[in-house]
Order: sequence, then structure tokens, then C-alpha cells
Amino acid sequence: MTVGMAVKKRILELCDERGLSVNKLCSISGVTQSTVSNIVNGRNNSTTVATIKKLCDGLEITLEEFFSSALFRDLEQEVR
Repeated sequence: MTVGMAVKKRILELCDERGLSVNKLCSISGVTQSTVSNIVNGRNNSTTVATIKKLCDGLEITLEEFFSSALFRDLEQEVR
């Protein structure tokens, strides 16, 4: 799995756990709907840490909590 895929899955997982739609996450985090849509639809595989931080703020979690998921263990090497 790539980092982009892991970020996408983690966002969807967190929304599902909280009963939030992606649109609601956009509203509470201040990240544009197009940005989040591009992430969760796999069109953006290089999301910035600043964007992830805003999403975390909306979800009321830390960056550490976001990345503590098993999704981020054993990622594929992306530099070849």
C-alpha cells in the first residue's frame, strides 16, 4: 500500500467511526471539498501534512493519532 492509499483509507475510516460524511468533514475542518474529494477518490496521492493537520483538527485528534493506525505500517517504498 502507498502512503496516499493509507491516508485515503484512514480519512474514510475516521469519518465512518464518527458518523461523518466527507462533506461534513470538509465543513468542520476548513479543507475544501475538492481537496478532500481528490484525496478520497485517489486523485491526490501527495497530500500535505498541513492538510492532514487541518483534517485532524476537525476530527479533534492529533497527527500522532492519525498516523498511529496499522495502515501506516509496512508501506511500500515510494522512491525507486
